[in-house]
Amino acid sequence: MGEGELPGLLVDEIGGKHGILHGHVAFLKKHFYLITMKEFLEDRKRMSKKVQAIYLWWHKPVIDQELLQSLPNLKVIANSGVGMDHLDLKLVASFGVKMANAPRAVSSSTADTGMALLLASARRLVEGYHIAVSSGMEYSEADILGVEVTGATLGIIGMGSIGYKIALRAKAFEMNILYHNRTRRKEQEERAVGATYCEKIDGLLQRADFVMVVVSLTPQTHKLIGKREMELMKPTATLINISRGAVVDQEALVTALQTGVIRAAALDVTYPEPLPRDHTLLKLKNVIITPHLGIKTDKATYMITEEAVENILAALNGLPIPSEVLPS
Repeated sequence: MGEGELPGLLVDEIGGKHGILHGHVAFLKKHFYLITMKEFLEDRKRMSKKVQAIYLWWHKPVIDQELLQSLPNLKVIANSGVGMDHLDLKLVASFGVKMANAPRAVSSSTADTGMALLLASARRLVEGYHIAVSSGMEYSEADILGVEVTGATLGIIGMGSIGYKIALRAKAFEMNILYHNRTRRKEQEERAVGATYCEKIDGLLQRADFVMVVVSLTPQTHKLIGKREMELMKPTATLINISRGAVVDQEALVTALQTGVIRAAALDVTYPEPLPRDHTLLKLKNVIITPHLGIKTDKATYMITEEAVENILAALNGLPIPSEVLPS
């Protein structure tokens, strides 16, 4: 790289289905020479030496051994979100490449999505909308009765930054808050949101009216909520998943919803995404499914790019990476 030349940043595309947003391009170009995968593949010999960083936007471009071997000057991969389950962290680290995610940027918007799903399910907003816009549809009030949120018990599984912000929002709705986490929060943090720690997940499941799953997908959390866990829940309970689809056993969830083991589910994530159009979950009235809206606001997505740039520049300058992710 010549003097004054910006470091090369590889992205999947600009715009389109998996590309970085057009509104972020000017900011990125202040710091980097942008290279799309199309440009890279068309001139691999020249471009491979220019790439010093990769910015993953919605898991693209795909990082595999072939790509890593073709980038001799790659120093860091920055992810547009928290979850890193789409990356082989040990493979990336074996090439001496650093990795970073964007936890600070996503916590508030993801917490908002979780509470929106809770409220929409509790008050049957989607069903109500269809009734309101349908011509000549008759219904009785008993058909659209929801459940009360104020005074209900929310069980949060995963009390990291997102889970804690959900607790803050739930406190404003005067909910009773239980949480299960690998490590217990400090006493003053619990008091601030009125949260009670459950060392065992079973106790939380048995007591909660709403169970919200906010964990990263790891081998330990794969199908964390399965048939056994759902059978521990109240038959009036609602399961809300804003983590990763594979954290919940979807076949067990279908059965639980069809047989009244639990009242309802609200899912911002599924496995796969999107679900096949003939999947049973898409046909059940007691399910709300959204297309992984989690962080999708103008402000949050821009903050993600800002956090990614901060991480990349730190790595390129040999400084501590604020949101570095290490292979377990």
